[in-house]
Amino acid sequence: MYDLPLLTLVTFLPLAGAIVIAFLPRERLAWIRWTALGTALAAWAVSLYLLTGFDANQSGFQFGEEVSWVPAFGIKYKLGVDGISLALVVLTTTLTWVSILASFGPIKERVKEYMISFLLLEVGMVGVFLALDMFLFYIFWELVLIPMYLIIGIWGGANRIYATIKFVLYTLVGSLLMLVAILALAYSYQAVTGTWENAFDYLTLVSFGFDPTLQFFAFGAFFLAFAIKVPMFPFHTWLPDAHVEAPTAGSVILAGVLLKLGGYGLLRFNVPLFPQAAVDWAPLIIVLSLIAIVYGAIVALVQPDLKKLVAYSSVSHMGFVTLGIFVFTEQGLHGAVFQMIAHGIITGALFLLVGVVYERTHDRTIAKMGGLAGVVPVYAALFGFFVLASLALPGLAGFIGEFLVIVAAFDYFPVVAAIAALAMMLGAAYLLWMYQRVIFGDLTDFLRGLGHHLTDMNRVEVATLVPLVVLAVGFGIFPGLLLELWQVPVDDFLARVGSSLVAAR
Repeated sequence: MYDLPLLTLVTFLPLAGAIVIAFLPRERLAWIRWTALGTALAAWAVSLYLLTGFDANQSGFQFGEEVSWVPAFGIKYKLGVDGISLALVVLTTTLTWVSILASFGPIKERVKEYMISFLLLEVGMVGVFLALDMFLFYIFWELVLIPMYLIIGIWGGANRIYATIKFVLYTLVGSLLMLVAILALAYSYQAVTGTWENAFDYLTLVSFGFDPTLQFFAFGAFFLAFAIKVPMFPFHTWLPDAHVEAPTAGSVILAGVLLKLGGYGLLRFNVPLFPQAAVDWAPLIIVLSLIAIVYGAIVALVQPDLKKLVAYSSVSHMGFVTLGIFVFTEQGLHGAVFQMIAHGIITGALFLLVGVVYERTHDRTIAKMGGLAGVVPVYAALFGFFVLASLALPGLAGFIGEFLVIVAAFDYFPVVAAIAALAMMLGAAYLLWMYQRVIFGDLTDFLRGLGHHLTDMNRVEVATLVPLVVLAVGFGIFPGLLLELWQVPVDDFLARVGSSLVAAR
């Protein structure tokens, strides 16, 4: 039943859709939109099909595909999936079709190029999560840059060129250092074994055992690339600019998936490849994570722009991910991965909701809002739901990850847990204060002047949010659905870093 190359299918189906769209007449907007949506839904269906055949109790990677690509240097086209990467692939395919559907109304210019860019972006994102060859991983990692550059730079706001160049330069600097580190690992492997065979193979390199000095510096190079993408403090400054200028769907993917590429990289590459260096770097990373958690919450508290507030909340929430990884406990790792999934769902929804009000008002200034509950009640209800989910209300998905990370942090050092818990309270403050100013009170003169243009959410807008509501509630009530999926990879992760931890203590 599973003899098909499913991983190749889920990765390159969007590319096939992009090629079809390239040959469609430019004026046939409905054809272009529905072809893009159909392709994204097909990729989503394949990712769900993968779930049905995945054995959560089996160690290692499943559905493996391997073809020799550049034999002279041992480079292969090699794909595989475990519980962590499968969860992130399904998150990616889900948010992609939601984002394409959400773009039907707002994107009216160059629709053909927009849909092609979005589908190519999906190819890169899914490929990052599935690649088991270091060179192939780097190709997918860099591929993500190009379509996101176009999405922000062409369909973004007034300062889109500044924002997109800043985004590309930040990411490119880290990526190039990571490429140097990948080459250093391959050369080190070849120097010891005398062969290039498997020199870029992840499963071979992860059990190789590199020199401690090489580990230390290679860890730093990989960490910089992933820390910029997360983004961790102080590498976060590109994120608010990119979010503010990106179109709504671009912000959804940026927050929902692209930031997770950094967290996934830390989990998949930084720690397993360089366990001793990871233990040595951990105290610094934990301090930076705490700064990000608190700093992001404080800056969000004073933001006048709705999008910037949600963007800085991402800096704070993603700090829990890096904190959970580098305390090196089972609860912390479970919390970190869960937080990535929950943040993708909830923050993606918040950006969709910001986009809904922007389409009607062409403004995101909080001070100009007020009294929306009386005129757009469906919007007010959905916005309130995701605000509560984002502030980690128990029973919703946002609570589980942050709770597990704080439990792990308390076990590591109680003061660390106290600081992280303080940031959760700040999160409740900035989110509820924002919601009160935007939704309640009297309708402002600015909104009153819009008259009949201020309408409640339409069916398409509601359709983009309903699946995210279901996921936020489902994973909040039944977190075991996700936690069981990646239990084995978490155990393998801890076993790999365990000896280094014992030596350090």
